[in-house]
Amino acid sequence: MAVSRWEGYRRVGDVAVIEPVSPPRAPGAGGTIGGMTELVGLDDVRAARELLAGVTRTTPLEPSRPLSAALGGPTWLKCENVQRAGSYKVRGAYVRISRLSAAERERGVVAASAGNHAQGVALAAGLVGTHATVFMPVNAPLPKVAATKGYGAQVELAGNTVDESLVAAHTYAERTGAVLIHPFDHRDVIAGQGTVALEILEQCPDVKTIITGVGGGGLISGMAVAAKALRPEVRIIGVQAAGAAAFPPSLVAGEPVRLPTFSTIADGIAVGRPGEITFNHVRKLVDEVVTVSEEDISRALLMLLERGKQVVEPAGAVGVAALLAGVVEVETPVVAVLSGGNIDPLLMMRVIEHGLAAAGRYLRVTVRCSDRPGQLASLLSQIAEHRANVVDVEHQRANPHLGLGEVEVALSVETRGVEHSDTLISALRASGYQVVFAAEA
Repeated sequence: MAVSRWEGYRRVGDVAVIEPVSPPRAPGAGGTIGGMTELVGLDDVRAARELLAGVTRTTPLEPSRPLSAALGGPTWLKCENVQRAGSYKVRGAYVRISRLSAAERERGVVAASAGNHAQGVALAAGLVGTHATVFMPVNAPLPKVAATKGYGAQVELAGNTVDESLVAAHTYAERTGAVLIHPFDHRDVIAGQGTVALEILEQCPDVKTIITGVGGGGLISGMAVAAKALRPEVRIIGVQAAGAAAFPPSLVAGEPVRLPTFSTIADGIAVGRPGEITFNHVRKLVDEVVTVSEEDISRALLMLLERGKQVVEPAGAVGVAALLAGVVEVETPVVAVLSGGNIDPLLMMRVIEHGLAAAGRYLRVTVRCSDRPGQLASLLSQIAEHRANVVDVEHQRANPHLGLGEVEVALSVETRGVEHSDTLISALRASGYQVVFAAEA
């Protein structure tokens, strides 16, 4: 029995970090390692790139000044958020579908996805000339559902998670003969995703670290194959949302472990169990796996939108979130993969608000004061004097906890950061106002 390299946790602050106790081994043209499932090889990734010529675009590598300043060295963003269908997923989907036989194409394909793989399969199926049926969770973002239908796929809503949708897709495949296009656990899919790393190594030849989000593990597996074969010294770091982190316990256990429950705003990487094939790749080739909080993700999305002018979905921003939160030590130059840009506008509104609050730039405060004429105007004037912007106001007299002659004023206020927020709250209290609730919400 092979001994796992992933034997324990290292802690950075409050974040659990999984890292190996021995260095990863680089694959050549494929083969078995330690008697485990055969790994995808560099030749597989190069062959996938030939298939993708003229189908996918070589996405740009953009510098990030805020991250470069924070990390003390060159930091780049690999913009798969502007790939066809809005994510890297079309790479693996097209490679897999294009290699189907004529008879398999006649039967059609079926997939399960929260959105990005769905769109990739739908687009690839249309390009190849076969029909796609896609099972998506019932709470899948509406723009992703609409986009999948727009690429010509038949969409069926089933289950509350991708894992549950995948069960429905398996059942459909058995019943109809359609070919299941797994979102991550297939060699062709892994090889297709690995082409992202080939582009990175060409665009940034001196890269020292590549960091990317991890759901089921298809993207990081393919990227690790290519990077470790061509540049074994490059560190490959995976990032999962803390609320849906199946790889850390799996790596410690030495086998894929299913999470009993999981939840995160990063729906694109909300996977409850690593794939068998991807687990072996991550276990052998990936240097480190870390987790980030929902607040970390929100801050990253806000920074990318505000400073980088990048529209990125939560799953696509977790690599940046890890860098901003300092949960991983990296050597520059570093490349963070923005794996997708398919974000629901309504979610974007909530995430921006959450990100502003997490950065101390948005406060919800409830102030209790006397109910007399001019009191509200006086309160708002004091807030204005401290150059904070009131977004909305709610005047409440009906709270049974209020004393006779008291009123509560609930305020949403924009500030310039944590220090400014603290100064404002202190000033209100010093003026006699009772701030009964003050939180970054």
